[in-house]
Parts: sequence; C-alpha cells; structure tokens
Amino acid sequence: MEEAFLHFMWKFQSFNKKGLKTSSGEIVEIIKPGIHNSDAGPDFLNAQVIIDGIEWFGHVEIHIKSSDWYKHKHELDPGYDNVILHVVFENDQKILRKDITELPCLALSDRLDFALYGNYKDLISSISAVPCSYKLQDTSSEIKYSMLDKALFQRLENKGTLVLKLLKENNYDWEETAYQYLGKNFGFKINSEAFHDLTKILPYKIIKKHADNLLQIEALLFGIANLIPEKPVDDYSRLLKREYNFLGHKYSLTGKELNKGVWKFLRLRPANFPTIRLSQFAAVLSSVKNLFSALIETKDIKAVEAIFSAVPSDYWKNHYHFNKESSFINNGIGVNSIENIVINTICPLLAAYRIEKDDLQWIDKSVSLLESIKAENNRITKLFGKKIFSIKSAFDSQALIELHNNFCSQRKCLECSIGTSIVRNTAKSLINH
Repeated sequence: MEEAFLHFMWKFQSFNKKGLKTSSGEIVEIIKPGIHNSDAGPDFLNAQVIIDGIEWFGHVEIHIKSSDWYKHKHELDPGYDNVILHVVFENDQKILRKDITELPCLALSDRLDFALYGNYKDLISSISAVPCSYKLQDTSSEIKYSMLDKALFQRLENKGTLVLKLLKENNYDWEETAYQYLGKNFGFKINSEAFHDLTKILPYKIIKKHADNLLQIEALLFGIANLIPEKPVDDYSRLLKREYNFLGHKYSLTGKELNKGVWKFLRLRPANFPTIRLSQFAAVLSSVKNLFSALIETKDIKAVEAIFSAVPSDYWKNHYHFNKESSFINNGIGVNSIENIVINTICPLLAAYRIEKDDLQWIDKSVSLLESIKAENNRITKLFGKKIFSIKSAFDSQALIELHNNFCSQRKCLECSIGTSIVRNTAKSLINH
C-alpha cells in the first residue's frame, strides 16, 4: 500500500463509508474531507467531521500505519496540534495528543476498493514515458485540457518562484534581476551559466550609464567575458581593448573577468557562438532604457519583437569571432530566439511579478503571450502526439512539458486529473459509498 493511494481515496471519498467508526468504536461522519495540502504540514487542511456526535473542525493526517505518526515525529511539531482525525491503512499503535487524550484513528484496510488499487498499480508501473498513454484517447477532452491548464499555471508559478529567489539575492532590484535573467537566456543552454556569471559581475547600473554608447557596452561585455584578444587583431579589437581598459579600471572590474574556458564554441553553428550572442545582447541593452519595465509592459508579441529588433554593431554583422569574417549577416535575434526569450524570460518575470504584487493581470499577460506564439516541437510534445492533444501554441507545449516532467516522469498519477480519472473509471466496480 502507498500513502499516495490513501490520499487519493480520502480526497475522493472512494471507500466504503457505511457504519464508519474509529478504532475506539466512536461513530464517524465525514462532512468535509479537507483541502489536499502539497506543502509541509498535515495532509488535508480545514476538514469537518462529526465524532460521537461532536462536530470537529481541523486537519486530517494520513499514514500507512498509525505508528508512522511517531516515526515522522509529528508529536514534536506544533503544526499537527490541530489534527482532528488520523486516517490510516492499519492501526498498529495508539496515538496520544499532548494532553494525553487519544487521537481519533480511522483505519481503512477493510474499506478500500482493491480494484481501484490494481488500476493505480498498473498505471504507475507502466514502462511508458507517459504512463496513461494507453488510455489517453478514451479520456474526455474536458479532463485533459483542464489538466493542461493546471500544469501550465504550475509551471509559471514554479518559474516565477525561481525569479523571486534571484530577486531576493539582488536586494529586490527588479531591473537588475531582469538583466541577469535575460542574460542567462542569451546563453541558450550551452552558455547560459557563463552569461549569468557575466551579468552578476557586471551590474546593470553600469550598463545603464553607457546605454547610449554601443561600443562601450560591447567593451564591457566582451571585457568581462575575457574574449577581447590580448594582442588586438584589427582596429575594432584595438578600440574595444582601449575602452575596456579605461572602463574596467573606472568601475573596479579589472581582475574580475571570467575564465576564457567557460565559453563553449565547439559543435555550435557560428550564428550561436557566444561572441554573436554577446553582440546581440549589447545591441538590446543599448536600445532599452529600463529593461524590466520594457519587458513586462509589452502588450503583445509585436512589441516584444520591437525590443529585440536592435541591430548589432557593423563589425558583428559580418564577423563571428575577432578577425574572422562570416558568410552570414548578423542582423540581430531571429524569430525562434525571440520566442524562446518570451517563454523563458518574459513569462517567468511576469509570473514573479504576479506573485509579488498579487495581481492576476500579469499572469493573464503571460498566458496571452504564450498563446500568440507557435508551439515548441520537441521530444516531449512528440511523446503525447497530435492525435491526443491539439498542440497549437506555446501555452500547450509548455503545459505538456510540465505535465511530463513533474507528473508523468515522477509517476504522480494521482495528482493529475487525467490519472485520477483513469483510475476511477477503469475499476470493475466501486464499493457503495
């Protein structure tokens, strides 16, 4: 028996409730099972039960064995003082409250529908990457798409929480946080950590002072990146080195440069070289006055494209490295990269701002942006397939990524409305409630 299954049974009250009694013989009537709690503390909050004619309001804790109460040291945690009912599979030990009275215990071992349990075990033991794939086509669209909504909002919440962690590190400076978060995204996975480290060394307040001078911003970025040749190879690198020597000394940046080895060039197309990405990053920073404000105030995808339409300096239009000319023209960030920035930078910033301000308009804007760009085509979206889900926009693809990563792959089927629907609907019989 798994505790997750007991949570499921209690949440949906899918057990025989006829003649319910505690292990001490007290008659139990369940008015409200409570709200399932995924955070620390009791498993179900704000429940309402009647025990031997007395109405109780409080929390419900669930365990396989009642002795798990002591095993988990709940008697030492004040957060469990308001537990009014202990629901277990097997009652193997009497549990006492702090006032030495017995905590009411409801054992369910002889009240469960083991057909349901069999369905649950079949689901979580599936070798498929999507455990319920064999039943997805039979699941109603309403259930499937409501779960996608839940997954998408959970993904935004999780990403927003990560942004808030960075915000705290930056003393609640939104502009600095947006700059670092965007910088990390400019690394596009391969060089994301190097970009992030660069932005932490080079504060946005310094960038802002030179926003009207693209060459100086390039000098600062390439200087901290430690990519300016020690011996200039052309007029541009000579000019860049001179600017960085001055600015590095002025802002006490000299000696803080990154190790050259952090930058990855191998197996990258020249268009994705960190030198090209730095030139594009510099162009954006030079064209925007207040980065955070500009990003969260974008009304639609066209406004986002306008921000990132900034063109790199002439040198980087036809070079992919110092003194190495390219066959392609670097006119700035492409559409795919802009969409990547919307998904991985702007929407998380909006989600974080929504949490901070407790204002839903920011999450609505995030959803609107996701719905306005095309769906990602990757390994995870292919797992679900177009026949099962209509994957039209980044809203859908981001939801599926969350569904796969945090539900399917972790076999949290009973926390997914699709999984719970399958477990409940494929049972051969339900015990009479």
